Amino acid sequence: MSRRVGIPRALFYYYFYPQWSAFFQELGAEVVLSAPTHKGILEAGVRAAVDEACLPVKVFYGHVLELVPQVDYLFLPRLVSVEHKSYICPKFMGLPDMIKSNIRVLPPILDLCMDLSHNDRQYRRDLYRIGKIFTRNPWKIRQAERKSQQRLKEYQQLLHQGHLPVEALRLMDESIGRAKRLYETDKDAAVTVKDDQPGLTIGLLGHGYTLYDEFVSRQVIRKLRELGASVISQDILNETTIEEGNRHLPKRMFWTLGRRILGGAFHFFETGSVDGIIHLACFGCGPDSLVAELVEIEAHRRKDLPFMMLTVDEHTGEAGIVTRLEAFVDMIRRRQKYRRQLLLG
Repeated sequence: MSRRVGIPRALFYYYFYPQWSAFFQELGAEVVLSAPTHKGILEAGVRAAVDEACLPVKVFYGHVLELVPQVDYLFLPRLVSVEHKSYICPKFMGLPDMIKSNIRVLPPILDLCMDLSHNDRQYRRDLYRIGKIFTRNPWKIRQAERKSQQRLKEYQQLLHQGHLPVEALRLMDESIGRAKRLYETDKDAAVTVKDDQPGLTIGLLGHGYTLYDEFVSRQVIRKLRELGASVISQDILNETTIEEGNRHLPKRMFWTLGRRILGGAFHFFETGSVDGIIHLACFGCGPDSLVAELVEIEAHRRKDLPFMMLTVDEHTGEAGIVTRLEAFVDMIRRRQKYRRQLLLG
């Protein structure tokens, strides 16, 4: 019987799940994914986490608690840096220790350190150490690593083709014949992500674990689709475009996700490829306090493109978000109508 490895459907799941799941599946393990975020998961996470934690971290706690009785191992990577000379939020660096400290009953933790700021030697050593739990064959571990890297590249290619992460994850899952099991509870969320309706395009900025978790985002993407808008985010932009956008900064942003948000924001402002921009942030996020300020400064400087900042926490109600989205979309449509009338004389 294959051993069951639990992966929480939160935080960097939206960036690395194809890679992580492929690695364990190639080693013969069964990957167990927690359910899409719901009220029970959030409430459990709020009870377990420290008060100072941001909403996504509290949600992560809830996903861990849901997986505990279902799995033999829990995969909790220690994310320090996922690219050269850039870093992740400090809370992510200590997340495995925080989980162990605040949740008493846990299955064995598979904890690797992903620190690619200088090289990947430690990361590879940790992969091999984890791989030996499932097989003593070093060649098989190496093959699993290669397969995981291949799956990550395929996932990133789908993003750059214009699919938002939830849609890309669904498409990848279909390609290996597991779509029904993995997305039977959140298939509606995946369907609403891709929409080719012309006329109004909204650029969405924010961390992936905020934007694409429907419970955390209060269904922002779904609501915008229902209002007739198509949605793109910074996650569909390639690295060259992100770097081009960041050239406006006096120094390189050292937070990976902040750099992508700023690069996407500058790209949207400069190219006019969207009709309006929404930045969705979580209350209590340290990096967002700086990144959001930089985006707002640019928005005030470029007054020709509508911009709205939305901040969510565990107390945010969906009705208030919907009202603001409706007003924002209505304002953009009125601007478009007014400009058409001016052109027609």
